[in-house]
Amino acid sequence: MTTDASGSKSSEDKCALAALAADLPSDDRGLAYGEGVFETILVREGRPQLWSWHEARLRRGCQRLGIAAPSAAELAACLAVCQGEGLEVLKLIVTGGSGGRGYRAPESPQARLRARATPFAVNQQARRGITARVCELRVAEQPALAGLKHLNRLENVLARREWSDTTISEGLLLNAQGELIEATSMNLAWYRDGRWFTPCLDRAGVEGTLLAALEAEMTFERVREGLESLARAEQVVVMNSVQGVWPLRTLLKSDGAILCEWKDEAHPALDELNHTIARLLGEPAN
Repeated sequence: MTTDASGSKSSEDKCALAALAADLPSDDRGLAYGEGVFETILVREGRPQLWSWHEARLRRGCQRLGIAAPSAAELAACLAVCQGEGLEVLKLIVTGGSGGRGYRAPESPQARLRARATPFAVNQQARRGITARVCELRVAEQPALAGLKHLNRLENVLARREWSDTTISEGLLLNAQGELIEATSMNLAWYRDGRWFTPCLDRAGVEGTLLAALEAEMTFERVREGLESLARAEQVVVMNSVQGVWPLRTLLKSDGAILCEWKDEAHPALDELNHTIARLLGEPAN
């Protein structure tokens, strides 16, 4: 972004910002069919965290959906919607654009890029431990879409509607075979016998950027296991690149009965995980 002598943004920059915030037309394929991808990025004092991981996932998603990905410069320009102070969440959306007849894509699609930023505050209480529940909804398997953070999140929306109790912070999702997949908006991991485990996401679920960054530094064993694995775990956590890590202290069945509980006490594996995540998310050292 450029500025004039007074420090104000140029008219060209203002037009660019307006384009990033513009409403989508009614014939946009992202609006009509969920054709597109999005990223939610933690921004600390104007600096995006895990930027390379978010950019890589966005590009993978665009490639899988046949959408032209924005250039590196176009994505970087989206940071201009941020205030540059404190904590913010930057949301990037790329849609398949307009055109085509029905589901058929246009011959020369013109993807659309949108961005918005909102202030953010860390949920310190959740970082000390949460209550979660098992959702009744079962996640469908579709390997062609597995791992992507695509725009059609109806399963997550329906799962999140299952509870209104404010003491419940997350819901765990399973597939039709009863295998653990993820939480409604976070990845899932558990620690047992000296190892971290996390669900296989090759048939369903979202490959989280924080989990990907962690796997570059730590070992997580990908498994297909059910709720019984959590009952044997020493620690169970949910995590994402905005909220960080939330340890589970109580897991409820969908009817509200207690399924598992974990002690609220220090654990070396959880301490190491917290330390690594704090560094990855740019948190100041205590």
